[in-house]
Amino acid sequence: MKGHRTQETRGKLAMSFLFPPSEPIALPIVGTEKRYPVHRVYCVGRNYAAHAVEMGYDPAKSPPFFFQKNPDNLDLSGIFPYPAETTDVHHEIELVTALGSGGSNIRLEDALDHVLGYAVGLDMTRRDLQDEAKRLGRPWEAAKAFERSAPIGPLCLASETGHLAKGSIWLEVNGVRRQDADLEQMIWKVPEMIAYISRFFELRAGDLIFSGTPSGVGAVSRGDRLVGGVAGLGELSVEVI
Repeated sequence: MKGHRTQETRGKLAMSFLFPPSEPIALPIVGTEKRYPVHRVYCVGRNYAAHAVEMGYDPAKSPPFFFQKNPDNLDLSGIFPYPAETTDVHHEIELVTALGSGGSNIRLEDALDHVLGYAVGLDMTRRDLQDEAKRLGRPWEAAKAFERSAPIGPLCLASETGHLAKGSIWLEVNGVRRQDADLEQMIWKVPEMIAYISRFFELRAGDLIFSGTPSGVGAVSRGDRLVGGVAGLGELSVEVI
């Protein structure tokens, strides 16, 4: 009887929508058929000192900050269509942390307990639009949260990889190494990012945190092939079309 009521309730909910709701955004998980449903996507900015310097900032004077992409900006296809309204799109290779639980005001010493796994991601950025937004003091959505702006690989469970505090993070464009650093160079480590963001938002299972990019960011063009990776997580390959 309970199952019948549940099915009936779902039927009524389905009929209440003006049009069909979007499919949930979910990532494949290495080693299982289950998928990881995404709730929110947080992105930490200027989290490597050398990158902060190349963007014109003093990392010693910059407190942590973050912005958001939309879950449907995530893309698993390996194809990045060059977006409209820009002539300067940049690559930013990043470690992505996936939460399996959350909360508010998470203690630093408890932060890693909320991590389910990790992935390799790219924060593709319309740099010219970002620079204009900075100049005018406006938000960054047009520069950061556009369609397919977050290519990402499958999720690797922390139970298999361990928690990632050091190891190579790199990106090549057409076989030429552009970004090359170590995770231990992050200014704000994974536990610190989780604890800090949870002061402003109630984190939940399904939240992703893009952890910032090393120096060496640069423009891409149609026809470029981007290959990047994080030690222990494999590689992410993306073609710009």
